[in-house]
Amino acid sequence: MNTYLDSLFSLSGRVAVVTGGSSGIGRGIATALAKAGAATVIVARGRDRVDAAVRELTDAGCRAAGVVGDLSTRAGIQAVADAAAEPFGEPDILVNSAGINIRPPYPEITEDDWDATMTVNALAPFLLGQRYAAGMAERGYGRLIHISSQQAHRAFVGSGIYGVSKGAVESLMRSEAEAWGGTGVTSNTLVPGFVLTPLNARLQDDPEKISALAARTMIGRNGLPEDFAGAAVFLAGSGSAYVTGHSLFVDGGLSAH
Repeated sequence: MNTYLDSLFSLSGRVAVVTGGSSGIGRGIATALAKAGAATVIVARGRDRVDAAVRELTDAGCRAAGVVGDLSTRAGIQAVADAAAEPFGEPDILVNSAGINIRPPYPEITEDDWDATMTVNALAPFLLGQRYAAGMAERGYGRLIHISSQQAHRAFVGSGIYGVSKGAVESLMRSEAEAWGGTGVTSNTLVPGFVLTPLNARLQDDPEKISALAARTMIGRNGLPEDFAGAAVFLAGSGSAYVTGHSLFVDGGLSAH
């Protein structure tokens, strides 16, 4: 055992909550945190996918539990906050990966589209972070990690409300970093490029567009959920104690073009 690496990256004894943890980037991160030692709670809407994700982790010898919840209402968010703290106690690590991607043509965006997107993508991270970070600060250790988007930084391919919501997440992260500075709690975002996940299923039906997006990277391919494992473990661990208010791009160099 390498005690030095453990001091930087081991999550043994930590508790993590990952929203959207049953698929896509969230599942990749939940898997990484659990395998790094964190007791991990996976939050998502679908019972079957939650159970499958938890079973995969427990079969691998990890400590994991699932919560089926709905982040589309304030009451649902509060219910998730309570339920996710039950299996292993209050979390030390919160990963906000749950998101919805409603993108009608801009003139056709409705108020309901706006409310739904902003509630899941921005309000849920705010309320969950507000709920959990106070306890993290009391214990002297906490990690708030948000999944952002290229569209928080630049508008393209019809950013719509999705881009607005992710811009809000970036600002939320900075506000959290300021609010909890000096308490042992940090807040950061991971910014994907184009990642092959269920959230992008409709784009994956267009091979030419997929190839064009891959060509825009410097690595030469689109992202996969497992590409976020190392960055997530770093931001969740002790080795990132002096990193806060930061957007870490995990995008194969797409944003550097």
